Amino acid sequence: MINNKEKYTQFIKAESKRLGFLSCGISKVGFLESEAPRLEKWLNHQMNGQMSYMENHFDKRLDPTLLVDGAKSVISLLLNYYPSEVQNPDSYKISKYAFGQDYHFVIKDKLKELLFSIQNEIGEVSGRAFVDSAPVLDKAWAAKSGLGWIGKNSNLIAQKVGSFYFIAELIVDLDLVYDHATTDHCGTCTACLDSCPTQAIVSPYVVDGSKCISYFTIELKDNIPTEFKGKFDDWIFGCDVCQDVCPWNRFSKPHQEPLFNPNPEMLGWSKKDWEEITSETFNAVFKNSPLKRTKWNGLIRNVDHSK
Repeated sequence: MINNKEKYTQFIKAESKRLGFLSCGISKVGFLESEAPRLEKWLNHQMNGQMSYMENHFDKRLDPTLLVDGAKSVISLLLNYYPSEVQNPDSYKISKYAFGQDYHFVIKDKLKELLFSIQNEIGEVSGRAFVDSAPVLDKAWAAKSGLGWIGKNSNLIAQKVGSFYFIAELIVDLDLVYDHATTDHCGTCTACLDSCPTQAIVSPYVVDGSKCISYFTIELKDNIPTEFKGKFDDWIFGCDVCQDVCPWNRFSKPHQEPLFNPNPEMLGWSKKDWEEITSETFNAVFKNSPLKRTKWNGLIRNVDHSK
């Protein structure tokens, strides 16, 4: 006979599929013991660069019970963003995740609906939704719940799916049936380490965030250091190189989320179009886009650096 835990778990997984999530894995809440020394070492080596927020809430990052009272389960969800369209190959490049609307809002709405469905079906369940803007170690929880393994490029990778997806969580005060971690399938491959334009993957499984093109083009507010001039390979917002070269991403399939569809105008832009973009055009084309994060000034800085 099926018990409540199994029934609730099946319902949550079916509902996540209905909402368009690629996959759903569930872990028992607890302290992420193996992550603590790794995070501490990474911060001590200042691999977070100017991302000082990474130093905040160290304990909360490792223990979700400090974020959600009475938390029992971490529901990890993946949402595909792999586009079917490509940019003009002779232009500057932006990361595929930024082609459409800002994922924070798209995913937050889906998570709210999932939580609402859970409360409707099961009764009084408390929980919080997280989309990479809170101190939650998304990849660690997703790996713990069997959605993939953390690859040598430090991204979550799944067999037959790849890594072009967002990770989000619902942390709830509900006991559920828990999934188990999968095994690592990077093998002897070093494609990501060999291909990184700025050698930011300093050793397998360790990315020095302060050398990453995504860091320079999105997070860094100062001028980009001159020693990196000419090393960005035309990337002006984010970078997909370590994912593009990953053999597992040959399995990537286009997403089915209309809100992630790109502005068709932007796909055809030449380098000249990017170089001459006005703040008005920037605001109109990227009104609800992740590119708003870098602002028009930041984008112009990135383009100037890549010339």
